[in-house]
Amino acid sequence: MLLIPTSHRSAIGTSQPKTDGESASTRISDRIAELGDWRGEALARERALIKEAVPDVVEEWKWRGTPVWSHGGVLCTGEAYKSAVKLTFFKGASLEDPSKLFNSSLEGNVRRANDIHEGEEFDAKAFKALIRAAAALNTAGGKKPRKPA
Repeated sequence: MLLIPTSHRSAIGTSQPKTDGESASTRISDRIAELGDWRGEALARERALIKEAVPDVVEEWKWRGTPVWSHGGVLCTGEAYKSAVKLTFFKGASLEDPSKLFNSSLEGNVRRANDIHEGEEFDAKAFKALIRAAAALNTAGGKKPRKPA
């Protein structure tokens, strides 16, 4: 049996990595600057829209370097890949998406994602509505309203 000293438990087996005193917001800003290309611009734009949509959103840095935005629970994560910036909504399958922003991870029962590619148009108004809906779902206890029979 492996015993983990109490002083190391918070950095192992949880979603709260050691931050060396640097805030999550600073780490996200650093990541955006580090990208230095269209992906950084896209992530910065989405971050700004998230903050506009839910001004009291909490920025977190989890899972060994993933920007996370929370409000009553995780709203979404922002990951930069070689050819896309992926915004994964943790309860996306429970959200209405009339503008069809979700274009990835559509087969799952819980999550949905929006992959943004270089040069693509982006509907900021629809994205902010999706963020607000995710925040409302989290603060309502996360249950999808039942549709009338």
